[in-house]
Amino acid sequence: MKIGLRILLSYFLILGLAAWFVLNVFVAEVRPGVRATLEDTLVDTAQLLAQLVAEDVKNGDIQHLALLQRMQNYADRSVDVEISGVRKASLDYRIYITDAKGIVIFDTEQKDVGKSYARWNDVYLTLRGQYGARSTRTDPNDENSSVMHVAAPILDNNQTGQARKIIGVLTVAKATSTIGPFIERSQKKILQRSFWILLASLIIGIGFSWWLNRSLQQLRNYAQAVERDDKISLPKLGNNEIGELGRALESMRHKLEGKEYVETLMHTLAHELKSPIAAIQGSAELLSEDPPAAERSKFLNNIIEQNQRQKQLIDKLLELIKVEKQQQLSQITSINIVDLLDQVLIDFSDAIARKNLRIQFDVQAQTIQGDPLLLRQAIGNLIDNAIAFSPHGAEIRLHQQLNGNSFTLYIDDQGSGIPAYAIAKIFERFYSLPRADAAKSTGLGLPFVREVISLHGGEVGLENLPEGGVRVSLRLPLE
Repeated sequence: MKIGLRILLSYFLILGLAAWFVLNVFVAEVRPGVRATLEDTLVDTAQLLAQLVAEDVKNGDIQHLALLQRMQNYADRSVDVEISGVRKASLDYRIYITDAKGIVIFDTEQKDVGKSYARWNDVYLTLRGQYGARSTRTDPNDENSSVMHVAAPILDNNQTGQARKIIGVLTVAKATSTIGPFIERSQKKILQRSFWILLASLIIGIGFSWWLNRSLQQLRNYAQAVERDDKISLPKLGNNEIGELGRALESMRHKLEGKEYVETLMHTLAHELKSPIAAIQGSAELLSEDPPAAERSKFLNNIIEQNQRQKQLIDKLLELIKVEKQQQLSQITSINIVDLLDQVLIDFSDAIARKNLRIQFDVQAQTIQGDPLLLRQAIGNLIDNAIAFSPHGAEIRLHQQLNGNSFTLYIDDQGSGIPAYAIAKIFERFYSLPRADAAKSTGLGLPFVREVISLHGGEVGLENLPEGGVRVSLRLPLE
């Protein structure tokens, strides 16, 4: 499983558990919170009413008490209001008063007057100076039928300075079902908003996971390309930890490649220079013995030829080093392939004329993107090889093939072909095949071609033709 997917799944798991926990807490706390608010309101109401009726309860004229009559009238009123989206069509308070013995002496519902409520907690506890409250179901089998009762003591308002005694209890009752719509509405809103928060978190998580996975994938592709020795530049990873990791990998790559490259280069260069140096030294030693004029001229020409070979070797090697260290082209322009090939053929016109070679040109105008100087050098190396290995009076054919967005140039010669043992080594540095009528090459031309074509996003290949000779194919992307 990819690390980006693991991170995304872990994120969702953590987010889901956190959301489940928080939602459970919120939803579980809504009902108790609303009930506590209701109880707080009932406490204030009971205390206020108990204070208002205290004097009349003390005098015992409860039946003619104007305030109690108004309470009775309150119970008969109807309302039609909307509170936070919930419609309220009735007044839900029930108020009853008991005397010091717990006998009901007033009831807004007028159903329990004369009954003893002394055993109910609201009355029982209040008469003993404690906070009296209870919740009682009107239907024992229905938990939604619970009614909350909150009581307040009715105190003797004496002026003697003695401790005030409890002469009765006033209880305010309200069915908890009346707050059910508010609880449901609150829970619904919490769930709705939690859904949108989860959805937003999901989108953010997917976006972050995509970005992280994309950055890691770019870094992974870069590391794999480095392992394959492909031409590739470090992708833009941003100024973050992944970017720092990528830049550290790039720096380490340059250091390791540079060290290995220099070691390999010095080893192969020293090996290749041994032969011309030995030849120069041998000729110089023979010249010191004052040979005849004819031999002296022969030895001098050999020294000049071997020195020229060393210079050519070093120049070619410097060109190859330059393109091998490039990760991308420094300048890119539109190139007409026909114009480019015409320039290359003009460069080698003398060599073509000396061997009386025929050029069959079957290439049509195509536009590619690249560095014209590098491509001219690379194709020039291939034409030089074709000329060197072609017999006198032979034909070199340049033709093309289009395949979608790519252009393939073929260069066919009529030479002796590539031996089977050399096919796998032909693109190695300093590896060259003997030429019939030309000096030994540096063995750096084909590696140079491969590097240049790779920089242009293309491929180069060599194969023997059935009728004899070699076909070189250059595939390049079209503009």
